Amino acid sequence: MELRRWTVLLGLSLLPTLSIAAGKCERLVVTGSPDAPPYLWRDPQDPTHLIGANADVLQQVAKELGLKVDLLYGGKRSLALDEVRSGRMDMLVDAPLSVSELETLDYIHPALMQADYRVWTRVDSPLVYTHAADLHGHKGAVSERARLSPEFEAFASEHLTLERLPTVTPALQKLLLGEVDYVLAGRYSGMAMAQTLGMSKDLLARELPIDQPGLFLAISHNSACNDPWLRGQLAKKMTELSASGLTEAALQRNIERWKTQLQQPVSTPTK
Repeated sequence: MELRRWTVLLGLSLLPTLSIAAGKCERLVVTGSPDAPPYLWRDPQDPTHLIGANADVLQQVAKELGLKVDLLYGGKRSLALDEVRSGRMDMLVDAPLSVSELETLDYIHPALMQADYRVWTRVDSPLVYTHAADLHGHKGAVSERARLSPEFEAFASEHLTLERLPTVTPALQKLLLGEVDYVLAGRYSGMAMAQTLGMSKDLLARELPIDQPGLFLAISHNSACNDPWLRGQLAKKMTELSASGLTEAALQRNIERWKTQLQQPVSTPTK
């Protein structure tokens, strides 16, 4: 009887420790692509931080979990990935699913966002598009910054003629001039850029998405914050997101935010 009493007391004494362990990570240092609006891009007012729809949704999720999140610029895409692999930063907020990265990252399912890539053509284009194979034999363009799925990239390299350009802007300009037949661009980023360039009446995005890669939260194996409690809570929140309307609202808000920034004149640096 005495042994049982001491066993119970010992168990009770461990409860605070277990509670602390479950919530030990109070701050997450997060990074991602610095050039993928409206999902994620550098804050012009504070270039050390990232802003965008992914950032807004993650901040809301973190608030509900009682966590503090710092969304920091970690360099270009490849450098940001290295920062997370090493554990210097805890998590990527927009990781494309990659089998090769499973050795270094834990992906949280389902995805935080689905990128939505469309086939953009001129309004008067005769191009018939019902599936990707219809683009065979036509000349297209795509931004080097596009984050297409590995499956679609493999299909495109074998079956499509795609010119890679630095950004979506010259791609849309080539489309308007008739130098390419179509452009693969994000539904939202393409819309914002077409409006900003005064092309929205001349170009259209075809209704059927051509690729919808998931943008996942991915936690480094080397992060001190990577524990079952956090992964489980984040997975629960990701499952709830699809029905909440939060992601769509964040996208629409950040499309307008990005368009406003595009329309602002470039300021001259002061010494």
